[in-house]
Amino acid sequence: MFNLDLLVNALTTILVTIDPPGLAPIFLSLTAGMTRSERFQVASRGSLIAFLILSAFALFGNGILGLLGISFGAFRIAGGLLLFWIAFEMIFEKRNERKEKTGETAVTLDHIRNLAVFPLALPLIAGPGAISATILLSGSFSSTFDRFQLIVVLAFCVAILFAFLVIAERIDRFLGATGRAILTRLLGVILAALAVQFVVDGVKLAFFA
Repeated sequence: MFNLDLLVNALTTILVTIDPPGLAPIFLSLTAGMTRSERFQVASRGSLIAFLILSAFALFGNGILGLLGISFGAFRIAGGLLLFWIAFEMIFEKRNERKEKTGETAVTLDHIRNLAVFPLALPLIAGPGAISATILLSGSFSSTFDRFQLIVVLAFCVAILFAFLVIAERIDRFLGATGRAILTRLLGVILAALAVQFVVDGVKLAFFA
């Protein structure tokens, strides 16, 4: 049945790792010179592709780990450390710099119509952090019904991200540089706490299960 704590944890983790407020200004820079209609198309296609990628990892991530001989406890520890590094970057303003560099490179290498696939869907939305978080969370959603709940959470998070991309220009004007910095750091602290919890759970699974 429904586990509210688990659903809230999943919702928070996915939202923080895909970071809609932080991605909005980067999306604007990627789509500079585009019309509102063209931006909408890029945002919708990129969000859909990212959702399909994350859903695939939610459904088959544990199977992939089993084939590779990696225990779930070990992956929880590794994933938690990776998420903690992302949180560190968010708190100290490193993540957006890296994302902006990725965006600038992509604009010169790929045609504008492919922006939805690269770098928007991969690696800006469905990046290493979001993929790791999805696989970690999938271990707590074991039954078919539980996995369906995780897919719904992913869909909800991507829908929120899509809304942020659609109104990216307004959000950027509203938040300003100071607002973005405060929000990113706050989300980074939350993600750091979640990452530590992943590591603690992983240690328990690996050594005390």
